[in-house]
Amino acid sequence: MKLAIILAMTLLSSGVHAIDFTPHGTQPGLAWPMEEPDACSSCHRGFNATDSQYMPHSSWGGSMMANAMRDPLFWAALDVANKDFPGAGDFCLRCHTPPGWLNGRVVKNTSGGLTGPGGASGCQLTGDYNDFDGKGNDYAGVTCHFCHRMMPTGPGGQAGMIGNANIWIDDATSCMNPDGSSYGGPCRRGPFSYSDGMLDPPHGWVQSEYHGSSDLCGTCHDVTTPDTDEGPLKTLVLEGGVATTRPMPIERTYSEWKASLFSDTIYRDGLGEGPSGTPAFALAQQCQDCHMRSSEDPAARACNQNPSGSRTGNLPVHEFAGANTWVPGIIKLEYANAITGFGREADYDRTIASAQAMLASSADVEATILSYTAPTAGTPGAIGVRVKVTNLSGHKLPTGYGEGRRMWLNVKAVSDTDELIAESAAYDELTGELTLDPQAKVYETLQGIWTPGAPGECKTEVAGKKQFHFVLNDCIDKDNRIPPLGFRPVSPGDPNGDEIRPVGYTYPETSPGSGTLVNYDTTDYTFVLPAGTAVPIRIDAELKFQISSKDYIEFLRDQAITAPAIPAENTLCSGGPDRPFDVGPQSLSRGEYMYQLWNSATYGKSPPETAGTVSTVSTPD
Repeated sequence: MKLAIILAMTLLSSGVHAIDFTPHGTQPGLAWPMEEPDACSSCHRGFNATDSQYMPHSSWGGSMMANAMRDPLFWAALDVANKDFPGAGDFCLRCHTPPGWLNGRVVKNTSGGLTGPGGASGCQLTGDYNDFDGKGNDYAGVTCHFCHRMMPTGPGGQAGMIGNANIWIDDATSCMNPDGSSYGGPCRRGPFSYSDGMLDPPHGWVQSEYHGSSDLCGTCHDVTTPDTDEGPLKTLVLEGGVATTRPMPIERTYSEWKASLFSDTIYRDGLGEGPSGTPAFALAQQCQDCHMRSSEDPAARACNQNPSGSRTGNLPVHEFAGANTWVPGIIKLEYANAITGFGREADYDRTIASAQAMLASSADVEATILSYTAPTAGTPGAIGVRVKVTNLSGHKLPTGYGEGRRMWLNVKAVSDTDELIAESAAYDELTGELTLDPQAKVYETLQGIWTPGAPGECKTEVAGKKQFHFVLNDCIDKDNRIPPLGFRPVSPGDPNGDEIRPVGYTYPETSPGSGTLVNYDTTDYTFVLPAGTAVPIRIDAELKFQISSKDYIEFLRDQAITAPAIPAENTLCSGGPDRPFDVGPQSLSRGEYMYQLWNSATYGKSPPETAGTVSTVSTPD
């Protein structure tokens, strides 16, 4: 085993790869290279406080899309993937640096060969974390030109694909506008048509319904084990060791949405079910409806050459708000040159505020008292509580990349004198530890490696420590995340329901035999109230969300330092273009650097955020 690992690291450092992890969709070697975001900023960035609230470049600038390559958590996980299976980083970098990958600076070059050593580790990329998003900087993340060149089908009519960034890119060398004017390079594709002649952009463009569809988002936001030229790297093993031929699902945000009422014409009012007797039908809600909200600002415009207010109520804001409030704050401080030099500090602040707002609207938390025996001066009392959490989002709660990501219910019993009497799922901000008491409810997915035996098990821990080998995983040990409204994990004739159904937990059907699961969860608690406790008793119930658990951060660090150790970044990538770096991990491995950031007082150990609102209920006086 040790020899195999050493061989794997040797292959990794030499750039030799036995299989093609990314054989589908548009391949490196574009006729028209990807253009840099800075080229878009002159027209599409807001240069005053008002425009910056909604202009595309300004709202994109602080997003995790724009910073997919500055994310230190990604780099630490990438090293683990390459350590587990040499070359797997090609699969990861395709999503995180489309320009670098398509311009032939990851594993495959533009002539069908291989790049230099460490390509799968990002060592052949140009630019660095702290550079402006100018020409040749592969650290600019998911860029404007990439998304606005995406096509629903291939150049020869090939079918579009969902997942793993198996994307078709428009690579034409000219664009004919609807008015007959011609421009060099491929058309910029977007959901709008400029038929009035007033807002026509000064570049090639074509209207694309695809860009208003969740199918575009699904190309990256369903992630499956690498679909190599030799087939899936790992296939799913079900409970009990039942093997399947289906590729192992890693993330299923798009599929969760697809299986919900949000993807269909639905009867609803806002984000909840419509009240009885009010026929409020709405079209399907696409990802963009929530994550690219339309600006209602009376001054909204998409280009600083357009009149103020020309796009009020008709401008998707490119903030791509999710739930990550932690990493944008790290990037803002760690890579300040690329940010302050372009006035992007406020971009990150808006991203964090938007993520907090998204979390606040994601759930409804309701606590009710089931039973109560008041304590007296000489005898203890007790209180029984039920907490209901309703998922208001269009996918599972939480969703996305599952490693280290979790939600939990923090429930407190507080006396009339504000003394904490009892608590479930207490979190220690100083240590990053979550107390898993017997009543604690944690919403998460845990994936593992099937280990045969009597009985076999989906192994997620080694020696009591959680493991996170997403490239090697082939089974799901737990998935109790709350389903979205109208969630049907198994549709008639669908063989893939095992990819998104709950595992190790049961959500009841909305009605017997419907196949539709409820979009809420209830948890009952009992707390003993010591004798003499001041009454009335107040119950506070709060849903907390955390991007990265202590278990995950320590795992990334331990993988980096456990033999064969992963070298420091400048050593790993020595000889690569623009190396050595004077920012980022430098003399540390990426896993050690991530741990150092997490453990610093500045970044607060991935502090939990509140999802929904705190529900408070009190006993009678």
